[in-house]
Amino acid sequence: MDTRLEHDLLGERKVPAQAYWGIHTLRALENYPITGKPIGSYRELVRALALVKHAAAKANCGLGLLDEVRCKAIIQACEEIAAGSLHDQFVVDVIQGGAGTSTNMNANEVIANRALEILGHNKGEYRHLHPIEHVNMSQSTNDVYPTALRVAACFAIEKLLLAMGELRQAFEAKAEEFRDILKIGRTQLQDAVPMTLGQEFSAYAVMLGEDETRLREARRLIVEINLGATAIGTGINTDPRYAPAAVQYLRELSHLPLILSPNLVEATQDTGAFVQLSGVLKRIAVKLSKTCNDLRLLSSGPQAGLHEINLPPRAAGSSIMPGKVNPVIPEVFNQIAFEVVGNDVTISMASEAGQLQLNAFEPIIGHSLFKSIQHLEAGCLTLARNCVVDITANRELLAERVRTSAGLATALNPYIGYENATRVAQEALRTGRGVAELVLEMGLMDKESLEAVLQPEVLTAPRRAVESLKPRCGGGPKGN
Repeated sequence: MDTRLEHDLLGERKVPAQAYWGIHTLRALENYPITGKPIGSYRELVRALALVKHAAAKANCGLGLLDEVRCKAIIQACEEIAAGSLHDQFVVDVIQGGAGTSTNMNANEVIANRALEILGHNKGEYRHLHPIEHVNMSQSTNDVYPTALRVAACFAIEKLLLAMGELRQAFEAKAEEFRDILKIGRTQLQDAVPMTLGQEFSAYAVMLGEDETRLREARRLIVEINLGATAIGTGINTDPRYAPAAVQYLRELSHLPLILSPNLVEATQDTGAFVQLSGVLKRIAVKLSKTCNDLRLLSSGPQAGLHEINLPPRAAGSSIMPGKVNPVIPEVFNQIAFEVVGNDVTISMASEAGQLQLNAFEPIIGHSLFKSIQHLEAGCLTLARNCVVDITANRELLAERVRTSAGLATALNPYIGYENATRVAQEALRTGRGVAELVLEMGLMDKESLEAVLQPEVLTAPRRAVESLKPRCGGGPKGN
């Protein structure tokens, strides 16, 4: 394999001649063989790094610190990377020591070597354009890396919001489809009172919509960045005009409402916004996992379970039991939720472990955040497309359960009194006979009044009791 010779403060090393990365990246490859997952697999992060370097080059050039020839070459390289080129050259492991220095150096080297090609030079001829002197001018890992994490998180959040919106709309469509299907609700897995299947599914949609709002709120904390802070937030080695200029350019390039933190020392060490975001991701995961638990319960059976709804069959369920079909899509989302909760613990511990002016553990924070966001996005899409949109209801079974449910007696409390309703419910449970049948047999209501009270719209929404049907104090209903 052809190689080129590069050097750093530790000495000289041979680097593959065709590699856009250099010696700093080579050492990171050797030092951190941890997950086997390179930073290039997080496309939003690579794009964000390219945008940060692009903005920095424009700011430095505008201040007369970087010549126009090198600036144009750096910008072209950054534009290519932001568009999707050379992501395979971002090879450093996502979990690394050094607070993200290896990620920053990987970006510097790839951009520098591509810029050298643009200028007509060979890779590694850093006397013409240097990864640190020119690409990293006015920067430190400690402002570049957290800024890139925040920009990348904003990009990833937008995709997650779209996926959540698609899932919410799928639940809304089912709520409308099932709006007229009466069923018995449950509390503590015991029969409760009537509701519609549409109401049940509308709750899932509303829960998801609330979390979309919480996620947008969390994103507003992420847009505050520390670009220009350099090492610890004092802005050492930068022109006083650099930070505002670089942030303005980055705002324009990213189309994000980015703002420069008013206190860069605080912003360089504080990872609270990531903790807040992770907490919202955990909330989304936990609530959607609860919804998936409901879908598995409601579809359980088909003969010995609830069997109120049918999930679309997506795979053979057993290698030994013929005809078995499992709720595999809700199950896979449950597992995503377990992972997101674990990621939240990791982020919490990593944030707590920061010391003094820097948190050295932002790589694991970023890795955990991106896993959570990406997997939640994928989970929402597969839940919507491979499950919710094709759910069907077992209408006849639900109607029969409402007819025979002792829970129906609760709706009659205002008309026959609690004691009579209890007597009816107990008899229904003992005999298996329907509540309506028993009420008529006991002479507690006439047929016309009973039918009026047991209408779905009366049973499933707040409604004032009809005065003429209310019972006399201590006795039966009026007119009987």
